[in-house]
Amino acid sequence: MARGDFLLFNAFALDLADGVHNLETGVLKLALIDNVITPTQADATPQWGAGSGIDYDGHQVAEFVGGYVTGGVTISGPETNQAAAVTTLDDDDSNIQLTQNAAGFDDAYWGILYNDSATNKECIGYLDLGGPVSQVAGPININWNASGILTITRS
Repeated sequence: MARGDFLLFNAFALDLADGVHNLETGVLKLALIDNVITPTQADATPQWGAGSGIDYDGHQVAEFVGGYVTGGVTISGPETNQAAAVTTLDDDDSNIQLTQNAAGFDDAYWGILYNDSATNKECIGYLDLGGPVSQVAGPININWNASGILTITRS
């Protein structure tokens, strides 16, 4: 896995089929975690918070006033588009920017994308930040692919 890779959790497909996610109207968040835990596509019941088989939220980077907040950064304006047999989840071209701050975190390795509106805050996928990423050292920019966060193709 390379820095910048975004992978979907295997459970996401089942959650999508079960109607857990409404990707366009749900509140999607990207939360940052340290390297004490390493997400994998096969993680069982990937959820943010209580009830999860994996304790992602217990390894969240530190919150500080005026910067990163507990629970992560809200993805503004998620939208779904369809062209022929391809459906795309896009973030409306609003990338994530965290300004440099001496009181910030210095231990981000992974970004966990989850649906804060879903009953159990089911996770969608994870992003390799190539950490450690430090907000103390400089600003952090997470730029989603111009083609969208994810695509689903009907075969």
